[in-house]
Amino acid sequence: MKMKKLMTMLALIIGISAVAQNEEAKKQGAVNAEVYTVAVLPFTESGAGVAGMGEQVSDILFARLCVNPNVWMVERKELEKIFKEAELNYSGAVNPNQAIQLGQLTGAKILLTGSVFKVKDKTFLIAKVISTETSRVLGKSVDGMGALDALADKLAGQVNETITKDASNLMPQIREHKDIVADLKKSIGEAKKPKVYVKIEERHVGSVAVDPSAETEMQVICKELGFEVTTSENDAELVIKGEGFSEFAGRRGNLVSIKSRLEVKVLDKAGNVVAVDRQTTAEVDLAEQIAGKKSLQEASAKIAERILPKIVKK
Repeated sequence: MKMKKLMTMLALIIGISAVAQNEEAKKQGAVNAEVYTVAVLPFTESGAGVAGMGEQVSDILFARLCVNPNVWMVERKELEKIFKEAELNYSGAVNPNQAIQLGQLTGAKILLTGSVFKVKDKTFLIAKVISTETSRVLGKSVDGMGALDALADKLAGQVNETITKDASNLMPQIREHKDIVADLKKSIGEAKKPKVYVKIEERHVGSVAVDPSAETEMQVICKELGFEVTTSENDAELVIKGEGFSEFAGRRGNLVSIKSRLEVKVLDKAGNVVAVDRQTTAEVDLAEQIAGKKSLQEASAKIAERILPKIVKK
């Protein structure tokens, strides 16, 4: 009981702190634009005379984008690791489905890739700014006979401007909780829904977990869709289990970037895996704990959208 009261007080303190910081930041003009998580892939090389240029261009773009206040970068080493684990080709040749998958794995909302080629003595750099949520693409290009770093700098300026001013055109309309539930009701329809038990463990690296945001989000969505949610695992037809964590990714001024990873699987009474899914998300807020909770809640909602239609009896 004492521990429960302590957790409740801690959550209240964090909430009050976040509101206070938000008001102060508004006075200072700190919260004024959307912040996008961006992953830079190597540029592909076409034709003769451009060997090694693709990697150089992506390195320069990464460095220049790091100073954009509207951008949080996915670290290159982390990106390479994710590609290896997912057995994906670490190159700029991504199709729409792969772009969406990379967004799920990295938390990036935007992928930046492109190509390098030469026509006689002129070098061409083509950049593609790809949304991992809609697969929409914006393109930018530069060409010239100057040094590669100068061309890459010029391209970086165009890409920075595109992300700052036009990236919202790539993104889907902002979907609230009610929109997600409404879409799920349409896809599931009148299908028979099993009785479910939900248990999702979560932690924020370096801090005490205050409340199970991912578990709560999954339970709420299930109940609003008409699933019977039980508090007894033995009483359930299906068990939705998972584990999630969030961790500090960076700070810029008053804003904190948090990255989260959530893995969920659905088991039947015999212990067989009925469905499994995972989601990585990134969130920016003024308070670290609040950003972590928001990130895991978003990940849970996205997994619910994909996994719940698979477990109903149509």
